[in-house]
Amino acid sequence: MKVGLIGLGLMGHGMGESLLRGGHELTVYNRTASKADALVAKGARLAKSPADASRGDIVITMVADDAALEEVTHGAHGILKNLSAGAVHVSASTISVALAERLTDEHARAGQHFVSAPVFGRPQVAAAGQLNILAAGAADAVKRAMPVLESMAQKVWPFGERPSAANLVKLSGNFMIFAAVEALAESIALLRKAGVDEHAFVDMMTNTLFAAPIYKIYAPLITKQQYQPPGFAAPLGAKDTRLALAAGESLNVPLPLASLVRDKFLALLARGGEGDDIAALGKVAAEQAGM
Repeated sequence: MKVGLIGLGLMGHGMGESLLRGGHELTVYNRTASKADALVAKGARLAKSPADASRGDIVITMVADDAALEEVTHGAHGILKNLSAGAVHVSASTISVALAERLTDEHARAGQHFVSAPVFGRPQVAAAGQLNILAAGAADAVKRAMPVLESMAQKVWPFGERPSAANLVKLSGNFMIFAAVEALAESIALLRKAGVDEHAFVDMMTNTLFAAPIYKIYAPLITKQQYQPPGFAAPLGAKDTRLALAAGESLNVPLPLASLVRDKFLALLARGGEGDDIAALGKVAAEQAGM
């Protein structure tokens, strides 16, 4: 298929590699054009604007937040004014439920389709084409996008015809990740201060009661205090927690643990952790324990 990809951060770059391996005709756009060099060398075409990346069957956006997505979607050189009637905008970004609902309506009025397809997986998983992708949107639009999604995924998980449902699932899942990382951070700080072997603790727990990918990924990062380079940057974790809290407020659902995690992210950012992985919640827990 003729595919446009907008946003070439760590995740977007990996997704681009998978799309090229899948045989798609790929056009890429990034505000910093040099980030496209490696993909262009492998056969992608460089677009000069979001409009230029929106000429094909599908355009995928993988950008940092609501503001970035609105920037590439709206305006004379944005997706909305340049995507063909009947074409599909696949949003892989972690965005607010409210923005997903607004973009669904705007694309429908333009005769286009909007599919939410946020992803679970770190950059190396994206590059390997092994993401778990949540897909929601009109059935025919999701069906049209499926060959592209399957090029990037180990599995595509359907969540109905309302695109924003996939965004709410993504925010809920990310909140669970952050809560798990915070639990690890506090437990490891407790053991470290007592002089108990935290590495042995992690080895035992991640091979018995907590033998799950999230614990296996983040526990070693915390014990080794390996917070850079980020696979999941702390500012994005803070942003996603705020979006989860906003969704909870709109539905009158209290999320007290999410409020705690938000405050821990704020403490990390206040300590200069903008370049850290979310595993650096372990650093906050250790410092708050006086270490």
